[in-house]
Amino acid sequence: MKRSICVICGLLLFASVACAQEQRFANIGDLKLQNGGVIRNCRVGYRTFGTLNNDKSNVIVFPTWAGGTTEQLKSNFGRGKLIDTTSYFVVAIDALSNGVSSSPSNSRLQPRMRFPMFSLRDTVESQHELLTKVLNLDHVKAVVGISMGGMQTFQWIVSYPDFMDKAVPIVGSPRLAPYDLMLWAAQIEALMRDRDWKGGNYVANPARALDFAFGELLLTTPTDYNRRKTREQVFADLEKARKDTKRFDANDKIRQTQAMMQLDVSSNYGVVKAKVLVVVAKFDHVVTPGPAREFARLIGAKIIDLEGDCGHLATSCESPRLNEAVSRFLNTDDTDH
Repeated sequence: MKRSICVICGLLLFASVACAQEQRFANIGDLKLQNGGVIRNCRVGYRTFGTLNNDKSNVIVFPTWAGGTTEQLKSNFGRGKLIDTTSYFVVAIDALSNGVSSSPSNSRLQPRMRFPMFSLRDTVESQHELLTKVLNLDHVKAVVGISMGGMQTFQWIVSYPDFMDKAVPIVGSPRLAPYDLMLWAAQIEALMRDRDWKGGNYVANPARALDFAFGELLLTTPTDYNRRKTREQVFADLEKARKDTKRFDANDKIRQTQAMMQLDVSSNYGVVKAKVLVVVAKFDHVVTPGPAREFARLIGAKIIDLEGDCGHLATSCESPRLNEAVSRFLNTDDTDH
């Protein structure tokens, strides 16, 4: 009965909220990639939050961060949160290669490293297909994203400048800085050089403790990490990571990472028509803020600096300030950037 209700709900373009927040999928067929490749039988995962208004003017698109899923985005939506779903209808979309949408780990026709390399532009194309051809939305209020979601947001405003009124890339980048590239290259190298890698045909994810350590070191700052962790916790966490065979799939991570490393919307873009609010974190060691700040100046966008010592995790540590700023930006009708 529940599945039947959801089918009806989808056909009515979410006229009711019976299906809200449940994982759904859209089959968009073969997705032609910018590099000439094809993702066969491409499937895009998504969830919706809130209620669509009559003129479809309250839609906010929210793509996932690196390795993230729409399931993990739930805490950002609701009254008093990053996006107030009493006012807005959120379409949260699973990015390619996140293990939910088409990925090396779930593709039957192109499994593991047979899954083609793709770009974040291709990821945005898959989302555009979902929104326009499946959900029948030809314009949205805003695109908002965190981290790799912010990178996709930058791509959205360049690829489809007329599609949204506003955009909020949060701790994202229009192109990764040299430091960022070295970070991601090192993570790929660690996975592929591990003895369990086996050309991507591993039984259990390779380099589990090392991959975990990369995240722990880079997501925040030494000051914040030392404040939150004891020496004993570090050893316990590393041992737990070694045994965790269900970590984010390595092949999925490699393809997403390669897509982030290829991103460069600042080298060739037309007129940016959306009003843009760029959010950066001063001590971010994962997505260093320089390129985002520079691009914001180029397009005349507003910039908000998160200046706490939580690094890339500043979006959580400074959530009250971030939520208030994003809410004010989305709700204002002024014409100034």
